[in-house]
Amino acid sequence: MTISYGRILAGAAATAIAATVLSAEPALAVSPDVVISQVYGGGGNSGATYTTDYIELTNRGTAPVSVDGWSVQYASAAGTTWARTPLTGTIAPGASYLVAEAQGAGGTTPLPTPNATGTIAMSATAGKVALVTNGTALACGSVCHAAAGVRDYVGYGTANDFEGAGATGALSNTTAALRQGADTDNNGTDFVVGAPTPGSGGIPPIPDPTAARVHDIQGRTHKSALAGKVVVTAGVVTAVAANGFWIQDTAPDADPATSEGIFVFTSTAPSVVVGDAVDVTGKVTEFRPGNTATNLSTTELTSPKITVTAQGVALPEPVLIGRGGILAPTAMRADNPGDVETSATFDPAANALDFYEALEGMRLRLVNPKAVGPTTSNGEIAVEAVGSDDPRTERNGVRYDSYASPNTDRVIIDDLLAPVPAVNVCDTLKGNVDGVLDYSFGNFKLLVTATPVVIPGDLQREVTRAATADELAIATYNVENLAPGDPQAKFDRLAQGIVVNLAAPDILAIEEIQDNSGATSDGTVSASLTWQKLIAAVTAAGGPTYSYRSIDPVNNADGGQPGGNIRTGFLFRTDKGLSFVDRPGGDATTPVGVTAGAAGGAALTMSPGRIDPANTVWNASRKPLAGEFAYRGRTYFVVANHFNSKGGDQPLFGRFQPPTRSSETQRHGQATAVRAFVDSVRAIDAKANVVVLGDINDFAFSQTTNILVGDGFLVDLPQKVTARQSYTYVFDGNSQVLDHILVSRPLYLAGEDYDIVHINSEFADQASDHDPQVIRLATPQP
Repeated sequence: MTISYGRILAGAAATAIAATVLSAEPALAVSPDVVISQVYGGGGNSGATYTTDYIELTNRGTAPVSVDGWSVQYASAAGTTWARTPLTGTIAPGASYLVAEAQGAGGTTPLPTPNATGTIAMSATAGKVALVTNGTALACGSVCHAAAGVRDYVGYGTANDFEGAGATGALSNTTAALRQGADTDNNGTDFVVGAPTPGSGGIPPIPDPTAARVHDIQGRTHKSALAGKVVVTAGVVTAVAANGFWIQDTAPDADPATSEGIFVFTSTAPSVVVGDAVDVTGKVTEFRPGNTATNLSTTELTSPKITVTAQGVALPEPVLIGRGGILAPTAMRADNPGDVETSATFDPAANALDFYEALEGMRLRLVNPKAVGPTTSNGEIAVEAVGSDDPRTERNGVRYDSYASPNTDRVIIDDLLAPVPAVNVCDTLKGNVDGVLDYSFGNFKLLVTATPVVIPGDLQREVTRAATADELAIATYNVENLAPGDPQAKFDRLAQGIVVNLAAPDILAIEEIQDNSGATSDGTVSASLTWQKLIAAVTAAGGPTYSYRSIDPVNNADGGQPGGNIRTGFLFRTDKGLSFVDRPGGDATTPVGVTAGAAGGAALTMSPGRIDPANTVWNASRKPLAGEFAYRGRTYFVVANHFNSKGGDQPLFGRFQPPTRSSETQRHGQATAVRAFVDSVRAIDAKANVVVLGDINDFAFSQTTNILVGDGFLVDLPQKVTARQSYTYVFDGNSQVLDHILVSRPLYLAGEDYDIVHINSEFADQASDHDPQVIRLATPQP
């Protein structure tokens, strides 16, 4: 029976709009007793739950039903040829009847004893199943659900025939189509996709729904108090996705802590359109995006039954975020509760996570927001609303200055519902930018419903000055998984950055050079082709002919993209009197040492050489490369680094507050190992010229950096420039320092000129996701 939301909720007013009331009758009368209750085609496949395909029937009637002479039949998703399995016996009221089909070599669990056995090899993902009251093969072409003798019918996945408005969702080796209640002749809503449970009769009938408004379902909490219950609610459709739609209540309550919007998950493309008023009966479900424990859950209605009650309904006005509207509190969760979903506190006025949760699923509006991050390859743009007081960079980005200040006014715009344009930091999205608020991959996201228009901010790539005759320029550049198979355009862009933007420095520490076969895991470890192609591109761009030094790693031992064998290395020019001091013995596993040199200073035992490569802190991570250089009678010890990544850290907008930074433990050990090496140089020569640089993968305010700085013998240069200039990477709109140059204090005091050269991180069109940086050291002629 179709129930109008307005009739259930006492005192609820009907939608005040002229509308067309819609209704639809199923093509067939529903089955009064025996129905198909489960379909599973993944049996026997690799990774499957069960060893055998099966079809399950259930008698939902009140009297026994004989199936003598009946058959279950199967055709492929677009097929017209039907395979049959004959049935015999009687199905008692409430009982299930299991039909085993083809068995395979995979799977882990045998079926319970079946009532009938066939040999049909069913598709794991898409197909058609019919329950027929005779044994004759169907001969009805591609439309068989209404054929004579068909008692029940299920199309699943991409089947071209089904009962009702759509097929069930696609199945897999570990999921089946499970009937979830009475037969309404609508496969898309009568079935859900879930773990196969042969012999159970599908899912028990849905209980009578509880009437609830959307704000009652959402509640003043991160997880609905009605989770697991079947409810009936109503609203107007505000946005439509490929697997569901959002509705918003047109009669909100007065509590700003309860959201008025919710997502209705249909699994397949819904038939509703924006502006439809709908009654929805469905199960309140908490969906965990990516099934990742650190993500917040979103409240949804699943297995919905949908009735369109009106069309062309005006949408609720979006909530304005920014000046003239509302802004998030500065604290993510001021009380540091641990798991916010189990916290007894929910305060949108004090906590940013609660603030956005109270808007989940609702229409929001930003007016002329500024981009604080470039458009990503995932189709996302980080913006901030007008009126935010988050700290800014000199180029209008947002600075990530401390763990206590996550910059909660950042909003991620996402392209799920409409394409987004390519933007750079400092660009403006013109006018009203409207969408619905969703959550995925550790962030609340505004799913825009129309493509924003861009007002360019005219951001320019920086160019540093060239070193003078009395300076030695040393730079670091993460070239982001550079491999010989990359487009020549990437090599040319990197070369342009080295020659023009970095002014062809004397020494470059390079990170993320892949081996000659790139990400192909074929045992290759040499990167000679990668180095040569980069050097050739630099020369072609008008730069000097660089030489390089590097050490090939043990295959697949240094982390990064599988098969790529990324490593660090040095590019250096020799046309200005600089030379690399080569000493043999350096390989992937032998540690470099320090000894007294001939002139009384320090010297490396091998050059280049890897620092402490057997230390467990370097497991699945790049080992630092130390090299000895000579220039104008001075020795320089340069250490190229690429520390452990931040993968595995909990997200800033995540479920657990404060977020755990699990990856930093390894970086602390790595910093300790590098600092111990520096101290071994210092023990021999207290005035040694040491440069430690590269992708440290941690912030200027981090403990990792503090360990490297130690007692102050090393000076971290990103901390010596103004905060507005100090960033090398932009992540989710937070401009932050990940790359560092640290120099020994004697070098620092002798005179230096340091520059972070912003050419990548703020731009949608990037040669790399990191900005390079350079230090020019004073090296007067002796």
